[in-house]
Amino acid sequence: MESKGLKKKELLTILGQTSYNRSMYRCPSCGTTRFPGDEALDVVNTTRSPGVRRMMSRAGSNRTFKEAKEDLNIYAGITVSAKDVERVAEATGKEVEAWQKIHQSTNLEKAAETETIASSIPLLYISYDGTGVPMVPWETEGRKGKQPDGSAKTREVKLGCIFTQTTTDEKGLPVRDPDSTSFVGAIEPAYDFGWRIYGEALRRGLNSAERIVVLGDGAKWIKGIADMHFPNAIQIVDLYHAREHVCNLCKILFCDDEKSGLRHRSKWWTYLDWGMVEKIIKEARRKIPENQKSKKDALKEISYLEKNKKRMRYAEFRKQDLFVGSGVVEAGCKNIIGARLKQSGMEWTVRGANAIISLRCIIKSNRFEDFWSERAA
Repeated sequence: MESKGLKKKELLTILGQTSYNRSMYRCPSCGTTRFPGDEALDVVNTTRSPGVRRMMSRAGSNRTFKEAKEDLNIYAGITVSAKDVERVAEATGKEVEAWQKIHQSTNLEKAAETETIASSIPLLYISYDGTGVPMVPWETEGRKGKQPDGSAKTREVKLGCIFTQTTTDEKGLPVRDPDSTSFVGAIEPAYDFGWRIYGEALRRGLNSAERIVVLGDGAKWIKGIADMHFPNAIQIVDLYHAREHVCNLCKILFCDDEKSGLRHRSKWWTYLDWGMVEKIIKEARRKIPENQKSKKDALKEISYLEKNKKRMRYAEFRKQDLFVGSGVVEAGCKNIIGARLKQSGMEWTVRGANAIISLRCIIKSNRFEDFWSERAA
């Protein structure tokens, strides 16, 4: 390349607007231009410093883009538009996703090359779930949904978390280790998400865990990922979801007798706590109504219990001091996804939603500064 002299560039920094001169080089054959100074300062194709972009992306991931714009002006005296915040936040989210994929590939390669490490993590939990996010119309076109006409207005975000446990409290209940929770998530097929959560589990020490627990509801894709990527894990169906299905079963079987329904619900919940799922199934089969629709609904709930009975031995799990509820990922769906992406009037594209999800997950996992540190290095 040939030097073409110094060129001036305006930059917005956390200390205000500034300018600097840097060398420009051009290839005489293909015309490609490079500015080594921009590359060194991480300001290629942008007029904002890394510090400003970091602030904009964090603000845009936590609040609406309009609110983020106002916060930046009040807290830091940085004047940008809501659209600027959106562009920078989404661009950073895409870069974070690429950064995580590089780390995931590295972890997978290391796992393939090395033998299982001696146990150093007593108990590793892997939990994941799905929640809907409102989308622009063309992102749901042709997809089945819950609308009266069978159409969809949302796409499912799959969110997963990894955390560890080493102790119990004075009552003998399991206690999640402080600051041990990390999150991953995206709008993507279950197969792709399986590799995503598996890569994060490897990063968190899957191969050095003494015991592994997969927590989730009874959805087919949740069990599928567990069987494929975590075959040696203890699989537990979230107790709250199991109780919900028992409650629904009681409503179907005793729709004309509320007192009897409540009595059976209380009794069957007790059976559930003891892990006596077969007893619930046996008693429920005797109560199946003759009405064809009610019969079909009842058999569906009984089938759910039958398929997941081995993952509902709650008394046995409690004896092992294990969590039996997926409250951590349920809270994540509300706080990471719902609080930012499901506000009134919002509609997302898959690209935009995934960028913000990536940002929010890495921030909640306390890895945001790691990303920027590696960029600087």
